Parts: sequence; structure tokens; C-alpha cells
Amino acid sequence: MAKCEICEKEVKFSMQVSHSHRRTSRTLRPNVQSVKVNVNGTPKKMNVCTRCLKSGKVERV
Repeated sequence: MAKCEICEKEVKFSMQVSHSHRRTSRTLRPNVQSVKVNVNGTPKKMNVCTRCLKSGKVERV
């Protein structure tokens, strides 16, 4: 499953509750993108969530 290599954000599981209170399982997936990133001056392909990209925790190539 998708996982951010910077902040370790991954898939979470919870329950979806209807109006009649029937419960079914659901998955909450993070928005993880595969991007080229500078790591110690060398380009590397990493899985990074959009929050880390937007906040500037990584530098794109």
C-alpha cells in the first residue's frame, strides 16, 4: 500500500456509519505521489504525500 517516505503517512481503516447505524469498513488513503526528489544532491524517485510537497519538506528535481 502507498506510504509517504518523509512523514510515514499510510492507509488508515475506520467505520462508515449510515443513518440507520449500519457499520461497514472503509479505508482512508493518503494522497501519495511518485516524484523525483533531490536527496543529498542526487535525484531519487520517492513516494511523497502532497502535504510534504506543499510544505516544502522535499525539493523536486
